[in-house]
Amino acid sequence: MSDIDTTAFDSTAAGAADATHDKATKAAQGIRTGAEKIGQQATDKVRAFAEMGKDKAGGTLDQFAQMLTDAAGTVDEKIGAQYGQYARQAADTVSGLADTIRAKDVDALVDDARGYVRASPGVAIGVAAALGFVVARLVQSGLDEKA
Repeated sequence: MSDIDTTAFDSTAAGAADATHDKATKAAQGIRTGAEKIGQQATDKVRAFAEMGKDKAGGTLDQFAQMLTDAAGTVDEKIGAQYGQYARQAADTVSGLADTIRAKDVDALVDDARGYVRASPGVAIGVAAALGFVVARLVQSGLDEKA
């Protein structure tokens, strides 16, 4: 058996392995960078939608407060002044909620909601169910009018 000098082969293989490793590292870095960009774009879109939703919620709550205020006069006449005052207090509360929603940024609202759910999970479930019912009724009434 003859001794073959494998030094040149070993260094060539090591160089190829290093080049392959470098290419794989660069590809992985490129994928990571692309994923970070996509994640940031998604976060920005969600934040923009949340801001639009916050603005719409504030406007809708203002309209609801105005409806309560307008209805308070009718309640005064039909049921009594005491109940009309309840409607006005409810309108003031809803209006205050609208102002609070407009004044806070989305992150603060999410943090507030999380804290409220942690503090009172039963009440939070009840409120969610009630809101779901109201939304379903509103959607159903809108569909009934179009039919």
